[in-house]
Amino acid sequence: MKFGSYIAWKFSKISERNFLYVLSLVIGLLTGIAALILKNSIHFVANFLTSNFSESQWSFLYLAYPMIGILITVIIVRYLIRDNLGHGVEKILFSLSRRRGTLEKHHTFSSIITSSFTIGFGGSVGAESPIVITGAAIGSNLARYFKLDYNAIRLMIGCGATGAIAGIFNAPIAGVIFTLEVLMLDLTMASLIPLLISGITAAVLAYFFMGESVLLKFTLTHAFETRNIPYYIILGIFLGFLSLYFTRMTMFIESLYKKIDKFYVRLLVGGLILGILVFLFPSLWGEGYTSVSTIFNGHGADLLNNSIFYSFKNNPFSLLSVFVLILLFKVVAMSSTSGAGGVGGIFAPSLFMGAVGGYFVAHTLNMFFPLNLAEENFALAGMAAMMAGVMHAPLLGIFLIAEVTGGYQMFMPLIIASTVSYLTIMNFEPYSIYTKRLHEEGDLLTHHKDKMVLHFMKVRDLIENDFEMVSPDLTLGQLTYAIARSKRDLFPVVDENGMMKGMIKMNDIRNIIFEQELYEKITVSELMYMPEFFISPEDSMDVVVEKFRTSGRFNLAVIDKGKYLGFISRARVFSSYRDKVADLSED
Repeated sequence: MKFGSYIAWKFSKISERNFLYVLSLVIGLLTGIAALILKNSIHFVANFLTSNFSESQWSFLYLAYPMIGILITVIIVRYLIRDNLGHGVEKILFSLSRRRGTLEKHHTFSSIITSSFTIGFGGSVGAESPIVITGAAIGSNLARYFKLDYNAIRLMIGCGATGAIAGIFNAPIAGVIFTLEVLMLDLTMASLIPLLISGITAAVLAYFFMGESVLLKFTLTHAFETRNIPYYIILGIFLGFLSLYFTRMTMFIESLYKKIDKFYVRLLVGGLILGILVFLFPSLWGEGYTSVSTIFNGHGADLLNNSIFYSFKNNPFSLLSVFVLILLFKVVAMSSTSGAGGVGGIFAPSLFMGAVGGYFVAHTLNMFFPLNLAEENFALAGMAAMMAGVMHAPLLGIFLIAEVTGGYQMFMPLIIASTVSYLTIMNFEPYSIYTKRLHEEGDLLTHHKDKMVLHFMKVRDLIENDFEMVSPDLTLGQLTYAIARSKRDLFPVVDENGMMKGMIKMNDIRNIIFEQELYEKITVSELMYMPEFFISPEDSMDVVVEKFRTSGRFNLAVIDKGKYLGFISRARVFSSYRDKVADLSED
């Protein structure tokens, strides 16, 4: 017996629920290992390249490293993987919306390899999106290997994503919230337990091998004071607008790169822009967590180390000016990394901008007013607020930052800043950076269960064929025999080639079917009419529902290039819709 068959046989002996628990444990282990590999790969590459840099001097290598990393990534993607890796979370949402949870097998490793080179060489993106799609692909492929249904595939994708976030941040609760809030997986007890199993497994594995080095270190030295609440509200408003800038500028710049047809031109342009920005502002290098830790340690001015602006460290106004430039250009650096062909996500850049933005707000207020605000506390709250604005995930921002940094004493300002930031951006941008493009292309179904249900309903599965077909040459007398045989009150008129010529409704001929003197005088061709509304077998269910609504009909003919296939009834559509909703909502 083959190993795969043996495993399938063994699991067939346990209940489906227990099987999902075991599978979620396996997924947690695999995604935890993947997270360890990715984080260590990025750290090893970056440390190897930059370990000899002096903090007081700039290096021209910053100009070259990012383009080299993206070049290696492009070669791997174009000539080995031969697929567009794109944005990981977007791909997961598209897969859940349009592909019934199918993710290609190469996603279980391709994003880890490519993002290690992109980020390790200084690409200004995050590792979270690559590891999330890696975990989701592991879950998807395992679920499909064991021939699980769509609900179970969705759950296993969620387990993979949860394990990925939990493994890379050592934050299992944040992993669960990410899956529920960003991927919009339904929360039931049946789904919550597998998610927790995957998240805890991955987090324990990461902690066992890396200890606290996986965390962003944060030590609370200034307790939260209620008198500072107005300033956290100001922080939330500022980062709400910064999130709006982040979202729209990212999509704008990436759209410009897409207009460049030749990949090597994109590589040169993006790599050059990225190299120049990293050379000017070394804090834009890679994920940016080193810079965040620097701010947490109360040394925000050290972000100018290795920079041509190093001499500005002790000038408060010059320092603020450089911080404004860092906030503005971080989005350009991130978008240029992706546009040039690099692989990474927006997770870490949003955290970086939140920390810098929070530090900037507190530092500015302290300069102009005698407030003595704790700048590291505002940086912490800024990270949560930025995530809430960019990803439209306030709970994720609150719990991730609290869990990663251990800053639970800061729960109140995290909640205030995240909520205000979310409310601010929602007035201008109803979709997150993950969902905006999918919404514009009509591919966002995960956030709209009604659309998802209709997507999974197919016209050909709903066709009814028990209608009595009649020829246009039949007389009224011959038609009465067809009426006597039929259980329906609609009669499609079809020629010898199966082409639909029209239809007859029982109600339209009820007044003449008993007038025998007309039986040989009137033919079906004189009684039929061509329906104004009909359906193509290729129509989406959205179109079908709209035709039922506008026509007011209870049955619509299905015609394929003139050929009659049958009818679809409003009752059949409703019944199928109800069954699909029940299937998708099943515990």
